[in-house]
Amino acid sequence: FFFFKQKTAYEMLRSLVGSEMCIRDRLIQMQQASRSDIDEEFEQQGPQHIDRLQELGINQSDIKKLVDAGFQTVESILFTAKKNLIIIKGLTEAKIDKIMEAATKLIPQGFTTAAQYYEVRQNILKITTGSKELDNLLGGGMESASITELFGEFRTGKTQICHTLCVACQLPKSKGGGEGKAMYIDTEGTFRPERLVEIAERFGLDGQEVLENVAFARAHNCDQQSKLLLQAAALMVEEKYSLLIVDSAMALYRTDFLGRGELSARQNHLGRFLRNLQKIADEFNVAVVITNQVMSQVDGTALFAGDAKKPIGGNIMAHASTTRLYLRKGRGESRICKIYDSPSLPESEATYAIGKGGIQAVSYTHLT
Repeated sequence: FFFFKQKTAYEMLRSLVGSEMCIRDRLIQMQQASRSDIDEEFEQQGPQHIDRLQELGINQSDIKKLVDAGFQTVESILFTAKKNLIIIKGLTEAKIDKIMEAATKLIPQGFTTAAQYYEVRQNILKITTGSKELDNLLGGGMESASITELFGEFRTGKTQICHTLCVACQLPKSKGGGEGKAMYIDTEGTFRPERLVEIAERFGLDGQEVLENVAFARAHNCDQQSKLLLQAAALMVEEKYSLLIVDSAMALYRTDFLGRGELSARQNHLGRFLRNLQKIADEFNVAVVITNQVMSQVDGTALFAGDAKKPIGGNIMAHASTTRLYLRKGRGESRICKIYDSPSLPESEATYAIGKGGIQAVSYTHLT
């Protein structure tokens, strides 16, 4: 009887241990399934890597040709005209048709309801500028999946806003960030990493870590400026970015193209560059912020206009920018931001200041 009781207890213990191991294994499986679901959801929301075309019968060699030509995602193929794909060396028209058909299967194209598009736009990020008043003016901050243009005279804070955004985009979404890295294309030599360290201290972030999360490149001519966008797309496929800055977008165009004789070539080149910027914004859901210079009007309308300054770039720049912000100097050390053009924001103004910690609220006690 004692032996039977001891054996029964042993079996019970073994059964309990086995059950515990089964429960533990089941929990591990559930955790792995949960992670898989999260990864799958992120993959569905984010851009589709171009390698997925191989699942639909596209040869790896043809995919490599697309990658070499600067195409990193399935979206980038769908956003490109067929005539621009045919010129890729080694790809015939028949192959392009097959690739386009496969891309359409992965990402269906066509009409959708406004309700469905409204749901899609819930994934749009709003990155804080560092100033609450300026954020309120922008409906929460700099919007992702669009191009925001900052234009104004010197000392109005264009570059300082860009530096502040490079830090703010790394914040959690709950604090007005994008939980991603920043990319900075500098065409005027005004990027200063030490400013990022100062701004990081204000937001309670580690300065060295902030610097590691900002990809920087200096452009010296328009062609190099455009080629950097190909590298930008390649980097965004590998890691999460939430911000792309071009400071400034027009500076090199003013020196590389001179006179009315080259105006048409300049505008065509600029149009392609801005279109590629919009593609990146749409593919990777990043906030694209560009700065622009101004020029003075010298025609007869300048006599009747209160402010004779206007942004350069012509209609190409005007139509490419989703939101245009006009920055000007205010009283004392204050600056004023005005909604110049926007599809959703009313024409209004907000004041801000530039401090050691970047863009901040105006201290009215110091105004004179």
